[in-house]
Amino acid sequence: MTSSPHQVGDVMTRAVVAVGREALFKDIVERMDGGRISALPVLEGDGRVVGVVSEADLLPKEEFRDSDPDRFVQRQRLDDLAKAGAVCAAELMSAPAVTVHADATLPEAARIMALRHVKRLPVVNAVGVLEGVVSRGDLLKVFLRSDNDLADEIRREVVDPLFPAPVEPVHIMVVEGIATLTGKVTDGTRIPLAVRLVRGVEGVVGVDCRLTAMDG
Repeated sequence: MTSSPHQVGDVMTRAVVAVGREALFKDIVERMDGGRISALPVLEGDGRVVGVVSEADLLPKEEFRDSDPDRFVQRQRLDDLAKAGAVCAAELMSAPAVTVHADATLPEAARIMALRHVKRLPVVNAVGVLEGVVSRGDLLKVFLRSDNDLADEIRREVVDPLFPAPVEPVHIMVVEGIATLTGKVTDGTRIPLAVRLVRGVEGVVGVDCRLTAMDG
């Protein structure tokens, strides 16, 4: 039986395309294009992540290639104008890098991405050395789990522990990630907890709880 992938380390990509501080603009673009990725960690020394170069960091070079911005634009876009003239990763990268640890939960990683408006996070160890990269797509992989796999986990981790002796058998049906629970249980106070726990199973899209209590 397969358990939920609860942590970033369960879904991250370990084979990572990265660059050093001295990597040149064109090399960065070629690596992004070849790997079909939108951002690259920038490493130094023993593999410590010191920044990230993203497509957004590269675009100012094209945006301001043949323009002569006025003083207002210059004041508003100082960082972008500096990147327009940059030629290597050290000049282009956003630093410090927004990172995450392998033992972070998937919701934690999703919140970091949402709050910091990034699509990919370098995964680092306690001293900042690169271990992998987690992307939005990696976080969504949990929704590829089979319905049978989800039903097995719901039975094993939620239903059997909470309702060891139901009045009527608790049936679990999962279709397209939506879990439906039916049956009659002795302790109705545990039903709301069961719903929360089922909703927390990685890969569950929705919960339709039709459980009833013996005294209900």
